[in-house]
Amino acid sequence: MNTPHMPPRKAMQVCPTPGCPNLTPQGRCPTCQTQARSNRPTSHSRGYDRRWLRASATYLEDHPYCECDDCTPLPPLQRDLATEVDHIDGLGPLGPRGYDPDNWQAMSKRHHSRKTARDTFGT
Repeated sequence: MNTPHMPPRKAMQVCPTPGCPNLTPQGRCPTCQTQARSNRPTSHSRGYDRRWLRASATYLEDHPYCECDDCTPLPPLQRDLATEVDHIDGLGPLGPRGYDPDNWQAMSKRHHSRKTARDTFGT
């Protein structure tokens, strides 16, 4: 008798939010995720406004491939396409070097998200 292949189930894990005992299949539990989103300032108030959108779009035109530490050793055509501009110092457009291209690096969405998570949560 043939049965359809069922994907393996992931083990539940404790929510990574300090003090939260809830189990979740991946990432934060829905309660902590909602709370984290509501506590975060808007992108505009963090400096990601029209000026930033123009500056980052111009930078990406000149730097079309990911410049993260993992991609830099690869030939350009083997790198991910860059879709976002990262502030190397982590301070964003409102930081003292927010509009200094020497403080920017072009990154793919997944590599930028990974770097941000590492910088923010130490994961």
